[in-house]
Amino acid sequence: MTHDHETLAARLRAAYAGPAVAPLRDGLDPGDAAGAYAVQAINTRFWQDSGRRIAGRKVGLTAKAVQTQLGVDQPDFGVLFNDMAISDGGVLRASDVLQPKAEAEVAIVLAKDLNRDVGVDDVAAAIDHVVAAIEIVDSRIADWQITFADTVADNGSSAFYVLGRERHLLKGLDLYTCGMVLERNGEIASLGAGAACLGHPLNAAAWLARTLAANGDPLRAGDVVLTGALGPMVALAVGDSITARIGGLGAVSFTFEGEG
Repeated sequence: MTHDHETLAARLRAAYAGPAVAPLRDGLDPGDAAGAYAVQAINTRFWQDSGRRIAGRKVGLTAKAVQTQLGVDQPDFGVLFNDMAISDGGVLRASDVLQPKAEAEVAIVLAKDLNRDVGVDDVAAAIDHVVAAIEIVDSRIADWQITFADTVADNGSSAFYVLGRERHLLKGLDLYTCGMVLERNGEIASLGAGAACLGHPLNAAAWLARTLAANGDPLRAGDVVLTGALGPMVALAVGDSITARIGGLGAVSFTFEGEG
């Protein structure tokens, strides 16, 4: 039986409480972008109607290393809600995730709307500030056995995010050659650079801005944009302390804890 988009959306919502579900092959072909974004939009509207507030967007699958890890070959996007933010140095609870992984990213916060077809220069002119960030990704699909359609439908495999305290103006930053080190319990777990993110983090932001504007749902002033991973994801275990350091942006961290 082939299930409709509403059924698939409800299945994904239920899976947030566990257990994870099988890939959505009964309703989405692996490359069905339109169908997958339709499922994502259904859940976005559901959560907004439930009182959640959109804080911005995330770009996913920008680093070739992550694309290789997940077996996909193009970027995607998901929605960030205000209740997904964890304070710098804060705690992620094991009860709030299923199979989490962490990745280091450059985040931008917008000072202006981006409601038309834009390029990198337009995005740069719209930025209020830039910060180091960690995205905690998760999948409601069992064992991360995802296709492009699975991750898009599942809100870009999003879960939580942490923004660094150091706010930087874009001017003077080198987001192309900036290095990234992601540490787990003080040991290097992932390495990367700004250029790993679609060639430059602002390329990813411009792709997102154009895509959303074309869909009639543009980026707005105040939105947080996670521009995508700078290196491979790192699986989390209870007790882990995670710190990301990005050249020019400083550090950002969180700990992954069980129930006390």
